[in-house]
Amino acid sequence: MSALISFPRLKQLFDRRAWLAVASGILIALSFPNPGLAFLAWIALIPLLIAMEESTPREAFRIGLTCGITAYAGILYWLNIVFTRYGHLPWAVSIPAYLLLVLWLALFYALSTSITRLGELAGIKAAFTLPVAWIAFDFIRSFLFSGFPWAMLGHSQFRTLPLIQIADLAGVYGITLLIVLTNIVLHRALRAVSGAGVPYPVKSAVVVLILLVGTLFYGFNSLNRAETVSSKPLRIALIQGNIPQDVKWSPAFREQTIDTYVRLTREAAKGGVDLIVWPESAVPFFFQDEPLQAERIRNLARETNACLLFGSPAHELRNGRSTFLNSAFMISPRGETIGRADKLHLVPFGEYVPLGNILTFVNKLVVGIGDFSPGERAVVLDTGSTKLGVQICYEVIFPELARQYVKAGARVLVAITNDAWFGRSSAPYQHLAISVFRAIETRTPLIRAANTGVTAIVDQNGHISTMTSLFVEAYRTGEIQPGSGTSLYLTIGDDPAWLCVLLTAGVALLVWIKRKKINL
Repeated sequence: MSALISFPRLKQLFDRRAWLAVASGILIALSFPNPGLAFLAWIALIPLLIAMEESTPREAFRIGLTCGITAYAGILYWLNIVFTRYGHLPWAVSIPAYLLLVLWLALFYALSTSITRLGELAGIKAAFTLPVAWIAFDFIRSFLFSGFPWAMLGHSQFRTLPLIQIADLAGVYGITLLIVLTNIVLHRALRAVSGAGVPYPVKSAVVVLILLVGTLFYGFNSLNRAETVSSKPLRIALIQGNIPQDVKWSPAFREQTIDTYVRLTREAAKGGVDLIVWPESAVPFFFQDEPLQAERIRNLARETNACLLFGSPAHELRNGRSTFLNSAFMISPRGETIGRADKLHLVPFGEYVPLGNILTFVNKLVVGIGDFSPGERAVVLDTGSTKLGVQICYEVIFPELARQYVKAGARVLVAITNDAWFGRSSAPYQHLAISVFRAIETRTPLIRAANTGVTAIVDQNGHISTMTSLFVEAYRTGEIQPGSGTSLYLTIGDDPAWLCVLLTAGVALLVWIKRKKINL
């Protein structure tokens, strides 16, 4: 063993800085559901910042990488449930695939910390560089290689409503900036108190205090603001069928699946509703090709005198070829099909295989249907009184799609999903936490129907008024006021995040110009 790993290398592997980075990663992971100890995010980066003291840019990269690997290994542990139980991959394949994604996401932490140290060597304070770089790299990972904007620091605060109302100004990135900046100020204050001979961060603390007070003032004002009622409330029923993933696509179980949804719908609609929502792929067959089953669903819409929205695979001809789509159909109270919305952002390796011509040995996770194709445009569905923007499963983590639907006229966002893939894990709650921000950013209520949970109603302020447990048959009813469809974020989108990208690039350019002076 000594021939393979020398003592100095072993010591370097488990040095103080590495353990501090691991501590930060653990605190970050614990701030997300579950357990969702959101307050930890406000101190989680302090060990990381201590580890970065007097480090070289290369060491700062390793420290950030260690922190990111630890954080995302804890946050995304559920990927192994998806890969092994439902993807039927052996652990020997699942673990490397999981670690590869964890490493990819950790790289963005590493880039943030390394450019921060580079900036410090060039005379730029970390209180500026780290928040800006953190947002810049969070934003880049939201679209690079299809994008995966899961578990950004700001998402951990989804329950702290007064704090997160600024999402209608700058999206989740505004909350992330506050968290990172607060961590920096607390770290510097800790250094000053410990007798390290550094001054108290008075100016930075004043800036943070002003930002926090301003944020909370804006938040409480937003929460207490009287809603402008521009249309009548929409009475809704959300149905959670709790269909096991193992039998969901089995033809033998098809009749039982529809029976479950019909029974729950009749119970939920007894008091009278305007809109009934079933989850993603609630109808586990091609609705277009099954006239007998389709007529049963149409009759249910007539019986309840409500619009019925449900997920089903669809197909259409494109350039003479049959194309499969993950879609949502809407049936009118008269039993007519009045619209279809197709999923625009598909899950790589879940609904299609990237570079499928090359990776011919790789199978996607969704069985029973060939590779899906994305929808061609955002289609808003109309109930007659309110327009809906439907986001299917994974799509709800992308803020630009919610903006697209609301700008097209949607005044209620509908998220339909099948989180059975995640098993009994933290993932459904993490998924819900992210979706809360879509409501605030667009000032549009979001209703969420999930096959196995969490089914929920979220108002335009991000308040979750009702939600189900996991893996139970259930329904939730309520009345929602369609949103105003007006917010600064709808207008400017991610321009503040783009500004952070430009500022980060500017820091990198300045470092390159000064590279000889700082001995790089």
